[in-house]
Amino acid sequence: MGAVSKISSHYSQGGLLARLEASLREDGVDPASPTLEELAPYDHFHGRGLEATEDMANRLPVSAGDRILDIGSGLGGPARYMARRFGCQVSGIDLTAEFCEVARLLTARLGLEDRVSFDEGDALAMPFEDGAFDGAYSMNVSMNIADKRAFYREVRRVLRPGAWLCLSEVAQGPGGEPEYPLPWAATASSSFLATPEATCADLEAAGFRIERLRDTSGEARDFAARSRAIVEAGGKPPHRAVMLALGERAREAVANNGRASRDRCTVPIEIVCRKVRVRAGPESLLSSPP
Repeated sequence: MGAVSKISSHYSQGGLLARLEASLREDGVDPASPTLEELAPYDHFHGRGLEATEDMANRLPVSAGDRILDIGSGLGGPARYMARRFGCQVSGIDLTAEFCEVARLLTARLGLEDRVSFDEGDALAMPFEDGAFDGAYSMNVSMNIADKRAFYREVRRVLRPGAWLCLSEVAQGPGGEPEYPLPWAATASSSFLATPEATCADLEAAGFRIERLRDTSGEARDFAARSRAIVEAGGKPPHRAVMLALGERAREAVANNGRASRDRCTVPIEIVCRKVRVRAGPESLLSSPP
């Protein structure tokens, strides 16, 4: 199995829509007409779920009418949230066909198909024109991409001059290699963690200027503590997307993820940067703004 197929098969095991609809019914929700808020526990796959999406959105310079790119769009929760909150157009791209199919269906059920679309595709060769987007974001995606400089160069290609890019990702921490499986990879062969410093260096080499780097470990610990309290009180965890997608594999992956975070094998980070001009040669970055 090739690397791309291995990554896609990790996330897709078939029957996703049926599992989602069954979960919604258990919540007392009509699957045919859910609200954005009712879907949120299931369609924000990244760490902290909707809370992380809202936190990121609070820091983004998005205006109504902007065209935004969601890289690794999953079931489409963040894309739909951005479109409704800002009135912008959002294009999502994801490697996993089943995710794209369910994302389109949920978007139609929410009446947002005029503002949100999804393409199945590889983030290293995206089906978009040069300079097509006013901004882009990626949430827990780069861990599955080995050639990060090629990824960042491709993102840069589809952004207009001066456009922003926000990455909310899991970085390699100082605590050594994490134990697998993890939510994004069954084995180390499809996990490509990079340190925050290496991530910034790769972004700069690809033609971005770093504006902000944040370690969001504190937010992650607080969210985990609140989630445990909800479960101990008899409620459902606020973030259920990993369990929905991975099924029986989720329990071990989530436990390993918690240990990796506790032991600083992994570190959640958020980076905001801007596309800048480069001289002839992909590694040479101008120090002046665009």
